[in-house]
Amino acid sequence: MKPSPFEHFGLDWTVLLATLAAMIGYGVYKGRGQSGARSYLLADKQMPWYVVLLGIMATQASAITFLSAPGQAYTDGMRFVQYYFGLPIAMIVICISFIPIFRRLNVYTAYQYLEQRFDRKTRLLTSLLFLLSRGLSTGISIYAPAIILSSILGWNIYLTNVVMGGLLLIYTYTGGAKAVAHTQKLQFLIILASMGVAGYLVVHQLPAGVGISDALYIAGKSGKLNVITTGFDWKDKYNIWSGLIGGFFLALSYFGADQSQVGRYITGKNTYESKLGLLLNGLVKIPMQFMILLIGALVFAFYSFHPAPLYFNTGAYNTLREREPEIAAAAENRYVGLHGQYEAQAMEITHLRQDHNSTQLASSVMQFMKTQLQLQSLRDSVSKRIASQNYSPDKNDTNYIFLYFVKNALPEGVVGLLFAVIILASWGSISAALNSLTPCSLMDVQLLGRVPISGKKELRYGRVHTLAWGVFCICVAMFAARLGSLIEAVNILGSLFYGTILGIFLVAFYVKRADGNVVFTAAVIAEASVIIVYLLDIVSFLWLNVIGALVVVVISIVGIKKVKGQK
Repeated sequence: MKPSPFEHFGLDWTVLLATLAAMIGYGVYKGRGQSGARSYLLADKQMPWYVVLLGIMATQASAITFLSAPGQAYTDGMRFVQYYFGLPIAMIVICISFIPIFRRLNVYTAYQYLEQRFDRKTRLLTSLLFLLSRGLSTGISIYAPAIILSSILGWNIYLTNVVMGGLLLIYTYTGGAKAVAHTQKLQFLIILASMGVAGYLVVHQLPAGVGISDALYIAGKSGKLNVITTGFDWKDKYNIWSGLIGGFFLALSYFGADQSQVGRYITGKNTYESKLGLLLNGLVKIPMQFMILLIGALVFAFYSFHPAPLYFNTGAYNTLREREPEIAAAAENRYVGLHGQYEAQAMEITHLRQDHNSTQLASSVMQFMKTQLQLQSLRDSVSKRIASQNYSPDKNDTNYIFLYFVKNALPEGVVGLLFAVIILASWGSISAALNSLTPCSLMDVQLLGRVPISGKKELRYGRVHTLAWGVFCICVAMFAARLGSLIEAVNILGSLFYGTILGIFLVAFYVKRADGNVVFTAAVIAEASVIIVYLLDIVSFLWLNVIGALVVVVISIVGIKKVKGQK
């Protein structure tokens, strides 16, 4: 293992700090000149389609995407990409039904429409469901990059949460939606370029004579390229059916009724610019997510040819070594021998493929898979020991796999850039989330039904709300370490609320005779049903979006018939 980066102030530190400082300065500069709520919350609705597109993608692609997704592919393969298969269809529906209404009504939040369509209590309920779900998930998004700084500097994770959440507040607090939109544009371009460099370097650092086709063969035989899973199982989190159906409902709710995304495309110059940005997101998101997961599969192949740690969360593993040295030593001795054998088998498979020796190849692959199972069994035993003794708040080391690779396998300078990228990705999604929480708590809660106030007062209130939500999300981040894989945790959390929110909007758009009392009752029953189904572990989390939406729609239709019958 090469010496850990950031031990001394050098090129990595320079790249990291310069990138973050430049982004804060750029955000403050672009967000200057705020005069009221329209400029602070909606960026004066002057954003072109490409800024809308990059803002939508940056909001969705948080640090969790770039930190946890490669680890997800490393451990579970690439089937997570099926989660996005319903996205393009959802984008078309939103462009037809949602955007024209939001643009025509000139709303600050998506939930303002619900007061006009139903009543004030329905608007308030939906906004509160959004505030709860988005506030909690944003806290998780703060924790993701905090892992990085904590790992680099050896800082206490709670202090790191405060630092990570506090820095992005500088430009979000001062510049509002305009600062968020412009920084997201720059952040996402840097992120895409840097992830491309990381993917290239994974392949470039494979042993001599091992090419990308050999790496993909090893990953494929190990089950890491299992993109499509056709079998149907209610409890299977990632298959083509849950992705197309559950993913469609989740995407429809997230992009159509979640203010963090609605707030991105209603800042477009006009309806055309908003629709174009959203539709292009539906086209490019799946290939982008595929490539990020592919990097994780390639990292798996990389560690088939190179020594890999027994446990990627080095801090937790070091605690095990300190407190139970005999258990750690026994596991390490067995692991080193097995992994040496594993690396030799991977090279043998590569040579046999290149020699077109198919007979011997099949036998070698079987031996390779047998050794892989033994290694995984050993890793699982160490992971269970660490979890049972509470040596780490994380349930596993999925979130640390790509982080470990970046720290220990990439050249100086690139390490600093990729650490900056993961932090920037977090800032992009968190700043957008704060910028969406603010108009909802301000317009849908504090100022709901009150006498209009001056623009300057709205601006001052908006900044206070941004600061308050920043503090709240930092507090949530203090507990995020106990949630396991962050990319799953944030999606499960969203699925608990998104279905109900979507159901309310579906009734608003398509069930014309429904009134506020009926849909409010339906929403309360639907949310209770979703939580009960989740607690009983009846289906995988993607189906919760379908359940929540359908319960609201069905009960609303039944409620209309009962009211009509009574008349």
